[in-house]
Amino acid sequence: MSQRQSWFEGWRLLAVLALSLIALSLWIASMRQFEVEGARMVIRFTARSSLLLFCLAFSAAALARLWPSAWTRWQWRNRRYLGLSFATSHAIHAVAIVAFARMDPASFAEATSAASYIFGGIGYAAIIAMSATSFDRTAALLGPHAWRALHLTGGYYLWFQFVVSFGKRVPAMPLYAAFLIPLIAVMTLRLVAMAARPRGQTAEAS
Repeated sequence: MSQRQSWFEGWRLLAVLALSLIALSLWIASMRQFEVEGARMVIRFTARSSLLLFCLAFSAAALARLWPSAWTRWQWRNRRYLGLSFATSHAIHAVAIVAFARMDPASFAEATSAASYIFGGIGYAAIIAMSATSFDRTAALLGPHAWRALHLTGGYYLWFQFVVSFGKRVPAMPLYAAFLIPLIAVMTLRLVAMAARPRGQTAEAS
């Protein structure tokens, strides 16, 4: 198990997850002959895969602090690559949104609003900035204080965006409330970990 776990880390982890996301998205789209319903299915799939990967990255430091184990240490070591996998998932999500907009402009206009453009655009700007500074050289250029501010602010903003995106669907589709459970859980973990931190100790990076 330890050998498999040590292999499934770092750039290998990112490559496997990214290729899997691309392959699954193409397969899902092909189920509807790459037409508009296929694009909408990929949008839904990548929204959920992004949620999973975001929660894994966002909770890594808190879980490693509160419940140190082989799994949580692996998760903490690979939080950068889980975060980049989340960015990959959301890049595919963006491609599917563009495809939907081009194939069915009327339905796309009905499903979106000015607020979705503004707040979604801010979210994507945060993802791009956080991804670009997830490498040692760019992180060093930004500096530790600015890096931490960017990744903490971006992480909390994306958490809020997920809550809004899934939460607004609950009145029409109550089962969507299930997607709020991991979001509430990871935020609770982070708050508990912050409360348990010795006074004066610097917070863990996001």
